[in-house]
Amino acid sequence: HRIESKEATYKLCKVTKKCMGKNKIPFVVTHDGRTIRYPHPDIKRNDTVKLNLETGDIEGVVKFENGASVMIVGGNNIGRVGILQHVEKHQGSHDIAHIKDASNHIFATRLSNIFIIGEGKKPMISLLKGNGLRLTPLEELN
Repeated sequence: HRIESKEATYKLCKVTKKCMGKNKIPFVVTHDGRTIRYPHPDIKRNDTVKLNLETGDIEGVVKFENGASVMIVGGNNIGRVGILQHVEKHQGSHDIAHIKDASNHIFATRLSNIFIIGEGKKPMISLLKGNGLRLTPLEELN
C-alpha cells in the first residue's frame, strides 16, 4: 500500500540495547543498527522510538507495556497485529509474549518476535487492508 508523505518523514525503531559508552555517554541501539546518543532516560529495552528521518532525532516513545499495539515480525505468526496481553519470563530460555488480535484470538510468540507499533488500539503506522488478521482457509476463499 502507499505511504503518505507525512508518514514517510519518520520511522519506528525498536530499542535492542541501552548502554553507557565512553566518558559516561548514554546511548541506545535500535533494531536497524542505529546508535542514538543522549536518549531520554525513560527509554528502555524493547520500547519503540519514533525517529525523524531528516534530523535523526527522537520525536516520541512508545513504551513496552501491556495493552500496547504490536506487530509480529518473526516466527509462524509473522505479519499479525494485536494487543499485548502479558509476557511470561523464563530464566535461561526465551520469554513468551501473549497477544490478542482484533477477532479475539489469543496467540503466543517469542518476545524477540514482537515490535511495538502504538499505544492501545491505535497504531502509529498505517496497516494493510487486512489489519494484520489471520484468516482461516474458508475465509480466504470468500
